[in-house]
Amino acid sequence: MREAMVHFFGNYAAILVFLHVLSAIVWIGGMIAIRVAVHPVLQRIDDPKIKLGKTLQIVGRLFHLVIPFIIILIVTATLMAVGLGFKGTDLYWLIHVKEVIWTLMTLNFIYMYIRRRKAQKLFDEGDLPGAKAQAAPLPNLLLPINIILGVAAVFSGVVLRGM
Repeated sequence: MREAMVHFFGNYAAILVFLHVLSAIVWIGGMIAIRVAVHPVLQRIDDPKIKLGKTLQIVGRLFHLVIPFIIILIVTATLMAVGLGFKGTDLYWLIHVKEVIWTLMTLNFIYMYIRRRKAQKLFDEGDLPGAKAQAAPLPNLLLPINIILGVAAVFSGVVLRGM
């Protein structure tokens, strides 16, 4: 299996690295855009129902956009980790660090996805306080955690590719 992955990476390295970087850009960039550009604007909406409804809609669209990119990121990361042959080198530990970071980000994303879905259901049922409580940790805690982890993973990738 390892030989097949090394061979596959050898034949498609540029495409795999491109897809990996593109996936990171879409996922991390989307989170940064939502948190830094969109969220502050949404906070200026006076009507709490409209504000929460738009927030849930925007975050839902982002989450559905990034799901395929998360999958591509995981697949390409696996192919690159094996295909680049870092095993036995001084930087092999950094691949494991990136794996841990992307895993934590994915688990956090799943948690955010579930909370947003619950908030949407409560919102649709007319339970505005319940929906707001479900959505509250997303912009101020969970999303920033993933942004920080994502930036750390990108930096790790630059270090790995620079060697």
